[in-house]
Amino acid sequence: MRLSSRCVLAVVCLVSASAPAAEPFLEKVDLFKAGDDGYALYHIPGIVVTAKGTVLAWCEARRVRSDWDMIDVLLRRSEDGGRTWSKAEKVVDVPGPKTKNPVALRLKNVKPGDVTYNNPVLIADRDGTVHFLFCLEYFRCFYMNSRDDGRTWSSPVEITDAFEAFRKHYDWKVLATGPDHGIQLTNGRLVVPVWLSTATGGNAHRPSVSSTIYSDDQGKTWHAGEIAVPLTDEIINPSETLAIELVDGRVMLNARNESKAHRRLVTISPDGATNWSTPVFDDALIEPICMGSLVRLSTEKTAGKNRILFANPANLERADGKADPGKSRDRRNMTVRVSYDEGKTWAVSKSVEPSWAAYSDLGVTKDGTILCFYGTGAKSDFAGEKLTVARFNLEWLTDGQDSLETK
Repeated sequence: MRLSSRCVLAVVCLVSASAPAAEPFLEKVDLFKAGDDGYALYHIPGIVVTAKGTVLAWCEARRVRSDWDMIDVLLRRSEDGGRTWSKAEKVVDVPGPKTKNPVALRLKNVKPGDVTYNNPVLIADRDGTVHFLFCLEYFRCFYMNSRDDGRTWSSPVEITDAFEAFRKHYDWKVLATGPDHGIQLTNGRLVVPVWLSTATGGNAHRPSVSSTIYSDDQGKTWHAGEIAVPLTDEIINPSETLAIELVDGRVMLNARNESKAHRRLVTISPDGATNWSTPVFDDALIEPICMGSLVRLSTEKTAGKNRILFANPANLERADGKADPGKSRDRRNMTVRVSYDEGKTWAVSKSVEPSWAAYSDLGVTKDGTILCFYGTGAKSDFAGEKLTVARFNLEWLTDGQDSLETK
């Protein structure tokens, strides 16, 4: 059920009544630009804030623009809340021979010798560990971690066996973690959204379904959850998926899809792995067919006040006028929304980037500054010219109607 405008006004008035708000601000810094260091494209941005407050931002660095060619994973660190950043470092390297996914070899212009690292996902553990999952050739998955806020990383350990349990339900040929960040539940469980494809639909990434993998021992072992968002006549090709823990301990997924409804799909589980509810379309979250991002706005100042943030390119138009149901829309208008009722409704909506914008991830610093790391700068309908971090506060996002200074 949606909040009425009167209810929304009551919410924001309540939180703005007890203390003066900070001055609104919005700042932007470009972290990766196409052409730098020999990479034609930077894509698939992700961002987390560690237990110590260090901001880690990562992406795929592609020698060409394809999903399947030479791709590295680069990471930058910030120790001042995203104002300044370290130099980019390549953080993923699996030793030994590598075999190309047979699916890729069916595609045009794919070279057997190219190495594709894809879909990196980080989780900031409350104990200070940073967990890191990534894929190789879209059919192997690896885990590593950092104990020093992303300065150094353990050797990668293959965890592809965790995906084998999916085969009895979905005979995948392509796997992918995230992208974006994963989450740690209150009980310590690590949850990473994943998507799987049989690659039988004329495209290596389709048809597809979404699920999760999880670890209950700090990343030592990983297990497959149940299929959370299946492929049906109404739900078309669910793929890149976001996760968040609700205040009652349940886990909500929010999934990209190619359905004619052009709305994000939502499903809820009691534990982040099993007994998923029937997925439903969220009418407020329009879906141009692109990755989105989801995070809880929580600091020491927000006790008793729950806010969830969601971001994606909120647009359903096409410049060529060909806005057919189930077909991609122009990726522009990166919009951040606020929910005060655990994702049931979205009371606030504001554009961070009205022009071309694509994939994104959201993070929150220790002082409550919101970080939106996203692709922008029109290069094509696929991915942009650069990856940018927007830093802003709740006062800017809500036009002064809400503040972390109030409870």
